[in-house]
Amino acid sequence: MYANLIGSLSGFLYTYVLPILLVGGGLYFTFKTNFVQVRLLKESIKVVSEPAEDEKSMSSFQALMVSTASRVGTGNIVGVSTAICIGGAGSVFWMWVVAFLGAASAFVESTLAQIYKKRDKEGGSYGGPAHYIENGLKSKSLGMTFAIILILTYMIGFNMLAAYNINSAFATYSFYNPEVTPLIVGAILAVMTGISIFGGGKKLSEIASLLVPIMSVTYIIVAFIIIFKNIAIIPSMFADIFKQAFDFKAIFGGFAGSAVMMGLKRGLYSNEAGIGSAPNAAAAADVSHPVKQGLVQMMAVYLDTWVICTATAIMLLASGVAPDPELAGAAYNVAALSNNFGAFGQHFFTFALFLFGFTTLIGNYFYSEANLKYIVGENTNKTTLTVSRIIAVAVIFFGTGMGFGVAWDTADVLMAAMALINIPAIFILKDPVIACMNDYIEQRKSGKNPVFKTSSIGLKDKVDFWEDTKASSSK
Repeated sequence: MYANLIGSLSGFLYTYVLPILLVGGGLYFTFKTNFVQVRLLKESIKVVSEPAEDEKSMSSFQALMVSTASRVGTGNIVGVSTAICIGGAGSVFWMWVVAFLGAASAFVESTLAQIYKKRDKEGGSYGGPAHYIENGLKSKSLGMTFAIILILTYMIGFNMLAAYNINSAFATYSFYNPEVTPLIVGAILAVMTGISIFGGGKKLSEIASLLVPIMSVTYIIVAFIIIFKNIAIIPSMFADIFKQAFDFKAIFGGFAGSAVMMGLKRGLYSNEAGIGSAPNAAAAADVSHPVKQGLVQMMAVYLDTWVICTATAIMLLASGVAPDPELAGAAYNVAALSNNFGAFGQHFFTFALFLFGFTTLIGNYFYSEANLKYIVGENTNKTTLTVSRIIAVAVIFFGTGMGFGVAWDTADVLMAAMALINIPAIFILKDPVIACMNDYIEQRKSGKNPVFKTSSIGLKDKVDFWEDTKASSSK
């Protein structure tokens, strides 16, 4: 019964609600910011290399890696193969569209998180949608609601799904025992995640900063090897992507499994733009101006979808193995890699998915704990944090045994709930972001390293981090 209910709810949200909200919101922010995702892309690359002003705080790069650890995960591998097998090659095009428009939404939400962030007891900062909803919209109850939904989404829904996807890689081996193997995989994941999350937020950022670049580069290299091996079919592959993306007869004949639907679902799950997750990491970055972290998180969307997801899509479509609904999930990835690398392909895929999935687990928990502290107070006692971490570890252990449809639909519905709150919120709070962006551009034009002052944009809301005295002392 639960499977049917959650499946129906997911279908309704992604057929009638999310396309309008995500695409409409992304379009609006794109025009409102004068295509910030294009104009300031070069600037975003420059900003990401800036170190934190305080060595105890998180740098822009570390914040990018924490958010990327969550974004770049099993969705970039298994999610893409699922979209192609069910929605066809055209779903890749719609993932690109979601990423381009979502980059503007990501810029707005992460800049907001910086504007409304709070100072912690060690001099660093924290924040996210719950905070800008409370302080910007003056609604503590809505902020609480968002925080609760985020915890359910990331600590429960997304982490159960990530655990399931990691286990699905092992299901392609002959030794797989459906009654025993999920328990072993779950136990290993639970122990590794437990070691990481009990080390605290700073530990998470260090682990993510080390693993994310390594796994991303290695994965892209393997993808390029497959592409060059099958270079002759690349033109026809791109032709299929664009042809199927606009095959409206097929799209409207079965919208629930169409290229548009799957592109929206898997694109959003992969890059998370607009749903209010990345701002939790963005708020922790130590920068001299909020726009800097907005630009960094904007670039993260491109890194996730236009680089990692595209690498996966081309690797699959150029592999010589035709997509099939029966191969949806890990099976298509394994078939594609095995067809080009033999047994090594299967082993590499399992390793890559495990590593991508593991960093997703710790990145997701970072978001969850940040919002738990919002609910119970920043000075959360040790017992509460310990209980939260134990629950998170237990969820991962049991997540490996979930069913395919239930795992994806649960994550999709919870993610949609976040977007239903966050996108309207950032729409209402857009004016400070636009003023902040213009202030940043003006300072850059004057040859300055932009430094933010609330007085420069006429912000009347109380923000306890961006004091003018603090700003003037920044580099």
